[in-house]
Order: sequence, then C-alpha cells, then structure tokens
Amino acid sequence: MSTDTISYKEIIWNGIWKNNAGIVTLLGLCPLLAVSATVVNGISLGLATALVMACSNGAVSVVRSWVPNEIRIPVFILIIAVLVTIIQLVMNAYMQPLYLVLGIFVPLIVVNCNVLGRAEAFASKNPVMPSMVDGFMVGFGLTLTLGALGAMREIFGKGTLFSGIDLALGESAKGLVITVFPDYQGFLLAILPPGAFLGLGLLIAGKNWIDQRASKKVLPQKAAELQPSAATA
Repeated sequence: MSTDTISYKEIIWNGIWKNNAGIVTLLGLCPLLAVSATVVNGISLGLATALVMACSNGAVSVVRSWVPNEIRIPVFILIIAVLVTIIQLVMNAYMQPLYLVLGIFVPLIVVNCNVLGRAEAFASKNPVMPSMVDGFMVGFGLTLTLGALGAMREIFGKGTLFSGIDLALGESAKGLVITVFPDYQGFLLAILPPGAFLGLGLLIAGKNWIDQRASKKVLPQKAAELQPSAATA
C-alpha cells in the first residue's frame, strides 16, 4: 500500500480501530491474553511492542531497496530481534521489577505476528515516516486493547486499577492505585486465562456493535444524498 493511496489519517484510523491488532486481526493473542491481568502489565507490554514496531518499520523501510527478496524475512527478523534486545536491556536496567513480571513475553515480541506482519506488508513498500507511523499506531492500537482488557480483568478480579504501577514508576507511585471496590474479595475467574477469553470476546462484541450502529447511521445519509440526483435524472 503506497502513500499515494493512503493518508496519515487512514494509517492512524486503521491501526487504532479499523484493523486493530487485538480485536480485529486477532494476531499475537498469546501475550494479549497472558499479560492482561492488570492495566499496568498490559499497557507496559503494549508500549514496548509499539516502540519495537515503529523502529523496526523505520529500519525495514530504510534497507528495503538493498535487501534481496529471497532473504527479506530473515533480515526483518534480525532487525526486530536487535530492537527487542535493546528494549529488554533498558527495561532490565531501569524497570527490573516490571521486567521480571512480564517475563518471557518481552523477548517473545520478536515472534509477534503483528511486528513482522507490518514490516512485510507496509514498511517494505513505503517510505520511512509513514512506515514508522504505521508501526507505532498498530502497536498503540494493541496497547489500547491490552489496557482495556487489563482494566476489565483487574476491576472484576481484584477491585482495583493500576495495581503494580510501582513496578514501573517506583515506590512513590503506589499512591496512584485506585480502589474501585473497597473490601472486595475478588473474582478469581477474571484473572485466570478463561477470564481473558471472556473479556476479549466482550471487547470484540462491543466493537462490532459500535461499527454496526455507525453503518446504520451512514446508510440513510447516503440514500438522502442519492435521492436528489435520481429525481433530476
């Protein structure tokens, strides 16, 4: 898809809503379902993925003219692996408690279908800036899904919001934790894997419902626009 046929507005809209990686294309579900037990975990992994996608798309766009078609996938994976390693080292140095909680899912960004998919489908065919915007917005759309799913699971599972934020921002951030339901005993299903599937299903259903409502509003408008031209004919 070239920049002649797509605008930055379309890139942003596709990444956040129309082709959201978490609730439309349904790629990379393993980390989405495993890490989204809290808002902090979900958003942290989502932002790390978005940063990797933006940088990898930019790098792929730069080298796309010099990489032979036969070896493009190994080269793309090598670029992604280098960037993920940098993210790992930075998180381990400055956010070690959070890095330990996210565990294996940080290095698994290397094999996330969204990262390689956007490098192959978009960055390998477009200039640097649109490619970086596309990568970041797809990652940001995934981050929003992870955050929403984490919020649902955390509220129903623990009765709180932003628990564990001190893992990312330090001890001083403990005061940012919101207690939604005081003296809440918790709902175990919400923080277990089945709760993740149920929550994701609700998010998908909610998006489909919003899209259907929007399409029903658009159809009468289009019909009204066509009536005058039909009468003139």
